Amino acid sequence: MNIKKVLDQSITRALQLAGASDSSAVIKQSQKAEFGQYQANGVMGAAKKLKMNPRELAAQVIEALDLPLAEKVEIAGPGFINIHLDAQAVAAALSKLHTDSMLGIEAPPRQSYVIDYSAPNLAKEMHIGHLRSTTMGDAAARILDFLGHDVTRANHVGDWGAQFGSLLAYMDQLEQSGEILSTELKDLEVFYKKASALFKSDEEFAIRARAYVVRLQSGDDRCLELWQQFISESINHCQGVYDKLNITLTRQDIKAESSYNDDLAVVVSELKDKGLLEISDGAKCVFLEEFKGKDDKPLPAIVQKSDGGYPYLASDIAALRYRSQTLNADNALYFIDARQRLHMRQLFAVSKAAGYLTQSKVFKHLPFGVILKDDGTPFKTRDGADVKLIDVIDEAIERAFRLVTSKNPDLDETIRRNISEVVGVGAIKYAELSKNRTTDYIFDWDTMLSFEGNTAPYLQYAYTRIRSIFRRAEIDSTSLDSKIVLQHPVEFALAVKLLQFPEAIDSVTDDFQANVLCNYLFEVSGQFMSFYEACPILNQDDEIKNSRLMIADITSKILKQGLELLGIQTVEKM
Repeated sequence: MNIKKVLDQSITRALQLAGASDSSAVIKQSQKAEFGQYQANGVMGAAKKLKMNPRELAAQVIEALDLPLAEKVEIAGPGFINIHLDAQAVAAALSKLHTDSMLGIEAPPRQSYVIDYSAPNLAKEMHIGHLRSTTMGDAAARILDFLGHDVTRANHVGDWGAQFGSLLAYMDQLEQSGEILSTELKDLEVFYKKASALFKSDEEFAIRARAYVVRLQSGDDRCLELWQQFISESINHCQGVYDKLNITLTRQDIKAESSYNDDLAVVVSELKDKGLLEISDGAKCVFLEEFKGKDDKPLPAIVQKSDGGYPYLASDIAALRYRSQTLNADNALYFIDARQRLHMRQLFAVSKAAGYLTQSKVFKHLPFGVILKDDGTPFKTRDGADVKLIDVIDEAIERAFRLVTSKNPDLDETIRRNISEVVGVGAIKYAELSKNRTTDYIFDWDTMLSFEGNTAPYLQYAYTRIRSIFRRAEIDSTSLDSKIVLQHPVEFALAVKLLQFPEAIDSVTDDFQANVLCNYLFEVSGQFMSFYEACPILNQDDEIKNSRLMIADITSKILKQGLELLGIQTVEKM
């Protein structure tokens, strides 16, 4: 049950019965959360329209209100309505969560989503810059899956373009000299640097590399064979990162840039037929009034270059066209760097002008900031290179192992290794997801791996502590079937917070800010610790003990499910 939604609907209906037919309530939780108090705003605005005294209208609303969830409803200030929740009604609603796999969430109308995320360039290994898109997109996919939507994960990897000419020329050169390619390709970053260096220093090699681009785009068998070998090795690298980072992307989710190659000429032709194309310096462009430069002249959206090649915009339009028309997606979410805002605005604008994107479809760019070092500079190595994502994951796991060992040195090493993988990976992902999506943030090892504060280790440890209650008491939580009784204010506060899980998920899906869910889980953990300190569990009579065990079990379920939606695992012992 979504308390906020129930209250909002009830107050809105009462407003309508009182004559304010076009008004709605705005429900906010009171700062006095321990008393289960909410406040309804909106009466004053409705009273102004009706030319009524706000308190008089509030009185009529209360008289028309049918709200069993409330113990007391009263007028406050100039016309606010304060709603005090009834402890028995809250307890009854909480009891239902114990056997509810959705934990109070009502499935919304089913829609189809395409989520564009991760999308590494296959010319190089994945680096720290890919962390944000990958973790945020995967959390969105998990949440939408959980809500019952049809979700298509779209990994729009870069596997086509000029840089592949250098790579193919270098591969051919190595094979001609008898080198074993698989050995060379083990470190894609080194391989890429060698090919790039040759392109810059050897003019004969550069000429061959440019020729390879043309041959590749023309479908030359030899080029395609080399290209496929390189792409296969690159995808193996990416999949290794995804598996270690607990990301749900698989090889089947790859819809690469090259897969739209045959559609590019079709897109250009369709844009021409719709009268959208203009020639500018030999390039085929779309000029739209909403995009202007400093000189107030329209900016070109280039869909085909003067040399006949196609820029990223062309393949992105082809991808959008496929998602909208072939997949017939209701929604598409693009988790792409904030620095691509202009590109994304042009993509959507050109696609709307071409008729590929209609009013009934919601295609949305979800931009994000960059990851910084503690000195405020971009997170790179000392020589300025991008930090490999796999190296970051490995270091997090190793640091977590040292922490787990210091806390529980007697634990079997294999168990400590398993725990450290869960904690280390969770720490990286939570540090990312707990920040506002649109802002830059500082990558700090000590903070993210701390067992105190709003971190993954803190939440994972909170979950483990709750489960330890049942181990100590030798009680199977699945066998609990007791009536929940709320006696203590702290107990009541935790119950209300647990019932707000659907509100947290609703808030996340408004704009896919995962930090809303992170903050909620952190608040749940804090409320539980207050409850645990104020409300003894195991030394109570059976009625209270079983009631509080039910509350503890529901808390652990919400923590576990919430973390799973973020792509973060839990362990039973730590």
